[in-house]
This record gives sequence, C-alpha cells and structure tokens, in this order.
Amino acid sequence: MENGAEYYEELGRLVKETYAAEEAEKIEQAFVFAFNAHNGQLRKSGEAYIIHPVAVAKILIGFGMDYQSVIAALLHDVVEDTPVTSEEVKKKFGETVALLVEGVTKLGKVPLASREEQQAENLRKLLLAMSEDIRVIIIKLADRLHNMRTLKYVPEQKRRDTAKETIEIYAPIAHRLGIRPVKEELEDLAISYLDPVAYEEIKRALAEQEPQRKEFLDSIKSKIAARVNTVVKDATIEGRIKSVHGIYRKMYMQGKTFEEIYDIYAVRLIVNTVSDCYNCLGVIHDMYKPIQGRFKDYISTPKPNMYQSLHTTVIGSEGIPFEVQIRTVEMHKTAEYGIAAHWKYKLGYKDAESNKRIEKGIGWVHDLLEAQSESGDVSDIVNTIKHDFVSDEVFVFTPKGDVICLPVGATVIDFAYAIHSAVGNKMTGAKVDKHIVPLTHVVKTGEIVEVLTSSQPGKGPSRDWLKIVTTSEARTKIRTWFKKERREENIVEGKQEFERELRRNNITPDEEQAAALMQIIIEKQRVATEDDFYAALGYGGIILSKIMPMIKEEYNKLARTAPEKEVKYKQARTVSSEGVVVDGIGNCLVKLSRCCNPIPGDEIIGFITRGHGDSVHKRDCPNVPSVINTAPEPDRWIRVYWSEDTKKDFSASMLLTCLAGKTTMNDIFSALNTIHVTVYSINTRDTKDGRVLVNVTVNANSVEHLKSMMARLTKVSGVLSVDRSGADL
Repeated sequence: MENGAEYYEELGRLVKETYAAEEAEKIEQAFVFAFNAHNGQLRKSGEAYIIHPVAVAKILIGFGMDYQSVIAALLHDVVEDTPVTSEEVKKKFGETVALLVEGVTKLGKVPLASREEQQAENLRKLLLAMSEDIRVIIIKLADRLHNMRTLKYVPEQKRRDTAKETIEIYAPIAHRLGIRPVKEELEDLAISYLDPVAYEEIKRALAEQEPQRKEFLDSIKSKIAARVNTVVKDATIEGRIKSVHGIYRKMYMQGKTFEEIYDIYAVRLIVNTVSDCYNCLGVIHDMYKPIQGRFKDYISTPKPNMYQSLHTTVIGSEGIPFEVQIRTVEMHKTAEYGIAAHWKYKLGYKDAESNKRIEKGIGWVHDLLEAQSESGDVSDIVNTIKHDFVSDEVFVFTPKGDVICLPVGATVIDFAYAIHSAVGNKMTGAKVDKHIVPLTHVVKTGEIVEVLTSSQPGKGPSRDWLKIVTTSEARTKIRTWFKKERREENIVEGKQEFERELRRNNITPDEEQAAALMQIIIEKQRVATEDDFYAALGYGGIILSKIMPMIKEEYNKLARTAPEKEVKYKQARTVSSEGVVVDGIGNCLVKLSRCCNPIPGDEIIGFITRGHGDSVHKRDCPNVPSVINTAPEPDRWIRVYWSEDTKKDFSASMLLTCLAGKTTMNDIFSALNTIHVTVYSINTRDTKDGRVLVNVTVNANSVEHLKSMMARLTKVSGVLSVDRSGADL
C-alpha cells in the first residue's frame, strides 16, 4: 500500500493481530478509501485529517469490536465531510457498514430554530440508529473521545461548547451503556476545559500524594492478598484512584474537602465465581471496620447498565478510608466495557445470551424514543439524558421483587411511571413497606413500593404532579396524557396562563397588535392555530417562561411601529437625553433608576414620582410590581421605551462570583481592557463560603454590549458566574 502507508502502519499491525486475513484486507481497503476521500483535508492541529478516523478505529479495536465497526470508524466522516455518498459506501463495503456510517453522520444543515434544537435532532437521529444497531453509539463515543483528546486545537468558545455537550450528553450515555473508562475520560477532559482551575487543583492534590498513595495501596493490596488467597484461588487484586471528575463532583457540588472524600482510594478484587465474591467480602469485613451505610450489593441488584459488583468502604489501620470492589472476571469485563463487552471475541449477534443482554441494556433507548414520539418534543430526549442519567441512583422494589432504578430524589409518582405509563396515569396513592405514604414521598434504596390504582373511567394524573415529579420520563408522560385526554381543558388553562403572564409583564396590546402578536407566536412555535398554542401551554408542551423574551421583543416592535395612534390622543411627548421616550407627557424630567441601572435593550417602565419626574426602571427590577393593575397607585406606572437613535454610553454593573485566591483584580481589568471598556468602579466582598463577590461598574451602550463583557469575564480563571447587578455592593 502506497497511499498513506505511514498513517496505517500501527493500525495495520493491530488489525493483523486481531482479525482474520479476509477481514483485515477489507479494513485496509476501507483505510485507502478514506485516505483518498479526505486527501488534502487538515484538522485544526494542522495534521492530515486521516489521523482522526485512524485513531477512532484503534479505540474500537481496544474495545474488542468487530471488523465492520472498524471499517465504519474509518469511513464515519466521509459522507458528512467529503463528496462521497452513502450509496457509494454501501456499494463498496456493504449495507451494514453503510447503515453504521449513516447512523453516526450528523443531520445536514437543516434550518432549525436554535443550536439546542439542532443538537436534539442529531441526538434523536443517533438514538434511532442505535436502537437498530448498538454499534452506532459505540463508534460515536470513540469519535467523541478522540475529538476531546485533541480539543485544545479548536477556538476557545468551540472548546467550551463541545466540553459542555460532552459532559451533559455523551458521558451520561457512556455511563448508561456501562463503558466506564470512556465515561471517566470524557468527564475528566470536559472538566479540564470547563473549569481548568479546579481541574489543576485536584491534579496537584493527587500528585502531591503520589508517593504516599502508592505506598498505602501497595501495603493494603499485600495484606488483603495474604488473607484472601487462603480463602479463594487465583484472585487478582488491583489498586485504583477515583477519577478527577469524580473528586470534582464531591468537592464542588457536595461542598466536601479533598480529605472528606472516602473513596479516593479503591482496591478491586477480581475472582472466579459469585460465591468467591461473598467469601472475599467476609474476609475484608473481618480485616477492616466497614463504614455504616457504605455497603452496596450490585451483584444481586445489577445497575441498569448491567454493572455488577460488591462495594464496601472500610477504614484501614492507618485511619484512612478506602473502597473495596469485588467482582468476577465476567463482571469485570462488563464493568470496563459495558455493552461493548458483548462484542468481545466476535460474539456479535450470533450469541443468544449476548443478544439478550444487549437488548436489556438498551431498553432505555426504546423508552426514550417512545416517550418523545408521544410528546412530540425532541428536547425531552436531551432533558432526560442531562438530568436523569447523571444522578446517583436508588434501587426500589415492586411487591413482586422486580427492581426499579431511579435517580436520587425520585418520588413514588416517578416510580409508578417508571413501571408503565398506564400505571402512573391510573395512580391514586402508594404504599411503602405496606404503609400508606403521600405522593410526595421520596423513595429510598431497599424500599418496597406498591402503587394503588383506580380503573374508574376518566381517571388521570393531576397537573400538580408536574411540580412533584423529578424525572423527565414521568414529566413527559404526564404532559402526554394531558395532551391526548384534556384538549379543551388545556386550552382554557393555557389561555389563562398566557393572559396572566402578559399582565405580569405589563404587555397590553390593542386588538390589532394582539392579533399580529399571536400570529407571530403561532409561526415561531410551529403550531397551526391559536387554540393549538393554548393547548400546548396547558399540557406543558410549550414552556411560557422560555418564550416570554421573544414575546416581549415582538410586542415592543409592534408598539414602536404604531406610535402615531397614541399621539392622536396623548399629543405630548418627552425624549430624554438618555434616549428614553415618554408618550403623553411633555417637558417631563426623566432619570434612570440607580436600583437597576437600565440600559438600551432592557425592557423598561416609568414611575411618576412626586416632584421628581419620571423614574425609569427595568421591567424586572425588584422595585417594580409584577402585576401593575393590582399595585398601589397603578396609574403612576407609565409606558416608556428607548428611542431608536440612542447612542449614549450608560453606567452598568456586573456581579462576579469568584473562587477566593483564584481571581485577581488585574485579571478582571485585563479581560475588560482587551475589549476596550472603561471601568468606573470595582468593589469586593468575601462570603462565608469562601467565595469573593466582585461588583464592577463599567460603561456600556446596550444590553448586547454588556452581555459581550459578561461573556468575556466568564472566561477569566476562577470566575464562577457573572450576573447583572443593580447597584454597588
């Protein structure tokens, strides 16, 4: 082979060692095809593009995947990034490979409303392909893993967006599939870009303990081996350290110190039989004192991703707690590779037991797609993965002994819907360990939950349940029921909610404006009629809080296009030096309120003060009533708006929340100086939780200008968040 021989050398060696001669030849043909298709293309690093598909192929060989997966890995970008078509791939490499490549390929440049919608549609397409062939998602995970390993070469904002998507979508999927090494590496790489200061802090803490850690683990392994080898034969004993992200979650999300994390250290015992696992557990508990509440039996109660192991946390003679994991060889393969383990040794779909376990392991994919199909909202898939897949889990039993896995914090209503939609929809109450409990009861591991149901016609869930449930699955199923069964009720509920929200935001269109505004909303929300919009609000398919900024913007546009109508009966008008227009009042003193510092682009409202003219506030200022009509002296609140030719610079304040000792004033000044911003004042205050609040007042000419500053400051090392601030600290 001449073309690209230097790129194929290492891969070719692995292929020959792993696959039959005929399979190896087909893989080599796929490499030549991919090399020619990508010829001339470069990665952001400046390297030849072929390096990426080759790296993905090598990752899959490490997983023990079949030769068709490796071919698809080599070709996975040719349809998306080169003139090659799916038909060409199918003709040359067969239908199976073509389907794998098509499954991994993103959607074309479809005109969708937002980046989030594009992400959701791509994910839905991926899951549909995955439901047909599990290899699709394994190839995609290998693709994302290599992209994350080389993410430093892409622009900064792209790095953050990709890292965020990885930790919210792809790492949870890897976790649900049980592919632990991929999940942990994706999380660690993502954190290194999303919070580099914390990442380096944890890495430094681990490095400082390296000598003591090695000595401690070697000592523990030696002592355990001496005792365990008298009870079971051929036990393998390993030591491991918790992943950086695992430590990060406990330190920064649970508020623990590095020293308070019990399972930084772990010892793993790999034995031959299940009986050996429990025998080893007895030995460990005889040698060391177990910590109460830290024992978990995932052998008798496997996780949804098929993971099985015994976990116990004990305290050594040195007073240092450490975790012990005990599992069989087969359990260890599943723990390391999850579903991918069942492709080991070319079992594929020919092995009935592997096929059965694969189907069980991806049952959640079918559930997700079914729920999304019923709700019609593709974002449900993203929300479920983001929120339900990453939580710690509890294992709850049905009266028949079936195990239901739920995220921590789930209620008995979540439990009912996890069993089946019909069970949740007919639910009237619940018993936990044979005692009646309220529907708000949060389930705990080991509880036996019995769902009480009614067969009464017309029985269904309550709208209040949407405030009680914690899983996206239950929320989607409740909304779907209301969508199908309560259309007229939804329309009434939705219309009332819409009118309440308009009043709360002081949006008072006349008849002509109301009709125009509704037409805009209908078009942007892709519903057919006004009633369809109200119905979607009623059952929760459209979340009003998410679209209110758009409604406000469109209303303001409509209001500005018809000022003459108001002038006819108001006549007088004031335009202040700040660019604020007050219709109906002439020669009025206008001042911008210091409590919220409004600037062009903010929605504003005026208040006629006694003797001091019109005080202008942001509409969401804490000093502005949410509902004007019910406020004291409502007539003193008047409509004001920004003049279209406002060019003045304004004073605006931002509140930065920073890690103590990680951010300096010089860092903040430097960041603002790069975008040529004048700083009027800067004040700091320490908080009790070890953070520092920094209030910065700057010049800004619009909301967009201020948002660009805030985006720049979020990238400063040690800055946790940046928010608008009304006044100085």
